[in-house]
Amino acid sequence: MQDVTTTGFMRVIGRRGVPDWFVTEYFRVHETSTPEKHIVDSILNHGTGRPVFAQLIGEDTPHILRTIRELGKLPVAGIDLNMGCPAPKVYRKNVGGGLLRDPAKIDEILGAMRQEIAGLFTVKMRIGFDGLERFDEILAIVAKHKVDLLTVHGRTVKGLYWSEVDYAAITRAVKAVPCPVIANGDVINATKAQRLINETGAWGMMMGRHAIRNPWIFRQWREVQQGFPIFTPTLEDVRIYIQELADECCDASRPAEKQAGRLKKFLNFVGQAVDTEGQFLHDMRRTETMTELMKCCDQYLLGEKAARPYPDEPHRGLIARPTRETQQTCEL
Repeated sequence: MQDVTTTGFMRVIGRRGVPDWFVTEYFRVHETSTPEKHIVDSILNHGTGRPVFAQLIGEDTPHILRTIRELGKLPVAGIDLNMGCPAPKVYRKNVGGGLLRDPAKIDEILGAMRQEIAGLFTVKMRIGFDGLERFDEILAIVAKHKVDLLTVHGRTVKGLYWSEVDYAAITRAVKAVPCPVIANGDVINATKAQRLINETGAWGMMMGRHAIRNPWIFRQWREVQQGFPIFTPTLEDVRIYIQELADECCDASRPAEKQAGRLKKFLNFVGQAVDTEGQFLHDMRRTETMTELMKCCDQYLLGEKAARPYPDEPHRGLIARPTRETQQTCEL
């Protein structure tokens, strides 16, 4: 997730039940691009012991190949192409989800990337730009170029994050391509993850926004699979998680209000499960400094509330993305 899956966030997640692998924020590829240093740092210094795939976003084939060669010098598990980001500022440049309007360009890019990548080559896509008209054609291109793994987010680009997820389309992809398919989209908890495996035939699940809200989701899914009791965090556990986000993901050299804004990006998701009325979300969004924000967290998560269980899914009707800080996050 852009501006989320940083070195610090990987570390924080890793302490609570690390996923099988990570995908970096996307490296922007264009004529003058070089791999962003902070994303390279997440490959080198996450410290979780898990593989990391380097994610690219772009449509300039020669420079995509140049970037692949540069990233090949790093300990990446493979290369991932983003064909799913729905942010208008992204798709208007015909990258990310914008590529889904141009199967011929996808054919060109995937063919060139497959020739260049000696190891694992993965693709993340949505089911279409504004409909499924080209879905089967694009799946055939994925199969043609022997992509090693395909992740399918079951919404169109225009569907953003709020439209109904089309899990039947994910099942269609599972049947259409020879490689493993990972399902993505509203995987809100471990129980649903396991149900969707059975329903779609997918090989696995990719968690994005719901892993921000519930960083224990990967641990909980393993417990479901193994028949163990599912770990239930308390509100005090959530407060500890928030402190680690502040320590690992906020730049202490920046002004206090900037640090608070950065942390709110995460709390807009965490707050979906703190209280049913959304009062925590309301109050924390109105703080201006890190000190005020942390006092707000203490008020809702500690004291007599500390031992309360933290739900494994968001409360109905609470919106995670009403502010500018969250509107530009891409789920990847």
